[in-house]
Amino acid sequence: MSNQQELFDVTIIGGGPAGMYTAFYSGLRDLKTKLIDVNPELGGKMLFYPEKIIWDVGGVTPIQCRQLIDRLKLQALTFDPAIVLGEQVVSMDRQEDGTYMLTTAAGNKHWTRTVILAIGYGIRKLAKLEIEGADRYEISNLHYTVQELEPFRSKNVLISGGGDSAVDWANALEPVAAQVTVVHRREEFGGHEKNIALMKASSVRVCTPFTVSQLHSSGGKRIEEVTICHTETGNTERLVVDAVIVNHGMRSDFGPVRDWGLDMGERNVNVSEKLETNLPGVFAAGDFVNYGSKVRLIAGTFTDAVLALNSAKLYLDPEAPKTAYVSTHNERFKEKNKALGLLKS
Repeated sequence: MSNQQELFDVTIIGGGPAGMYTAFYSGLRDLKTKLIDVNPELGGKMLFYPEKIIWDVGGVTPIQCRQLIDRLKLQALTFDPAIVLGEQVVSMDRQEDGTYMLTTAAGNKHWTRTVILAIGYGIRKLAKLEIEGADRYEISNLHYTVQELEPFRSKNVLISGGGDSAVDWANALEPVAAQVTVVHRREEFGGHEKNIALMKASSVRVCTPFTVSQLHSSGGKRIEEVTICHTETGNTERLVVDAVIVNHGMRSDFGPVRDWGLDMGERNVNVSEKLETNLPGVFAAGDFVNYGSKVRLIAGTFTDAVLALNSAKLYLDPEAPKTAYVSTHNERFKEKNKALGLLKS
């Protein structure tokens, strides 16, 4: 094979938390590792919510999403995996010798002995506000993500949505904005219970079950008022706003992945408790997987990564230890600890 067709032990498709932690753990297990992601940078769906505060990662106090991404990136690069960004894998073909050839939309080919799929819910696009002409305000005060809190200081902010991110944004903006109003089409919210309770106990105005039905602008450049409509009675109310934030979830597209012969449901691939797919040498981790004891938290994603990689290691070498030694006894960390000044020579 040429250098461009270099054979890797493990190729990870997907650069979110699952993919990044798998890259780290693969290096820890001394495997030649490559990671391919369709995005121009690592982070996965977390890139949509850089200001979101993450509370549920073990051993990590509340942390901004962008900071967690940075830490995961740094950890992923510990053992110098090959990183390929901005490429979408469109085919996965098993060769006669049992290895796989991965082909990207650009026509580039990647060769690997095993594959770990960490693609989340596929290529994700934010669901837009379904009101005619809404897109004209995207350059002014209609937002689909919150990059920074400061631009909303002392503003009247309306948030449309009822999931985790909508609730998190409401809680984050409440001490910053003049007024936060959350409009949700259902009575019940889909976020974590504690965060919902915090939002309802604060000064955030919660309007349920309502939807945003009209956007109003005297000059056509900025949204100045919003009409919300009660989903059951049809009654309407007109609110003065400085900014509108829409969080209606994401639309997922698995594209050609569905043609790869995987045992897939609507949103996930079915795997064993060892994170094995139905295809030999192909494993999966993170939001993409479905199995009986699956935990849909970032903490659960890290466990998925370890289980999938250990299965890949044993697939390549059935005589290998079933798992890596803990970091305090792992030879791969000794020199790194010395370099960091954490271990006496």
